[in-house]
Amino acid sequence: MIDVRRSADRYPGGEPAEGIETRHSFSFGPHYDPDNLRFGALIACNEERLAPGAGFAEHPHSNTEIVTWVVEGELTHRDSAGHATVVRPGDVQRLGSGAGVRHVERNDGGLPLVFVQMWLMPREPGGEPEYEVVRGLADGVPYPLPAAGAVLRVHRLAAGGTLSLPDAPAVHLQVVRGGVRLGDTELGPGDAARITGGEPVPPVTAGPAAEILVWEMSG
Repeated sequence: MIDVRRSADRYPGGEPAEGIETRHSFSFGPHYDPDNLRFGALIACNEERLAPGAGFAEHPHSNTEIVTWVVEGELTHRDSAGHATVVRPGDVQRLGSGAGVRHVERNDGGLPLVFVQMWLMPREPGGEPEYEVVRGLADGVPYPLPAAGAVLRVHRLAAGGTLSLPDAPAVHLQVVRGGVRLGDTELGPGDAARITGGEPVPPVTAGPAAEILVWEMSG
């Protein structure tokens, strides 16, 4: 089954007056939707836009795997485990919050910042926080997240290029840039498809050049 979720139907959030604009793909905070709590291990997929100088003050997380893909600009990360990093386009950042960690996320650069942040539920709670950044994740190279039984791949398709999606119990496709066709369905920036059943699905075909995030999950 293919469940298409449109960009325009995401929940608005953030603090626009403070330069923070968020679009939530799943039930989040005051936007409670009991029918949209999670998909596979994925419990949040937020598109964040931070104006220069804007950011999220220090706040806590626990028992969550937080994976961030920077689309444009530079993200400054600092956490209570002692990590301080600048994450740039093409980099994948992972913060495994374990039993508890606090972090700050800011746009300390001079240009707008756009990033997609995805939260996944780990199979086992607790443990020590973990952190890593993969610089310049290559096209189609798997980024495994065994703690959540998931694998992320970033695909950059030329106009007219095609991609076969994995045959897995749960697949989540998010369009970051450009546009693609999945079967008879057109998907544009911010649109997503949630695919279940473990059966073959139509290939993805790019219209204009496209960048997509694909999670393969055990269900």
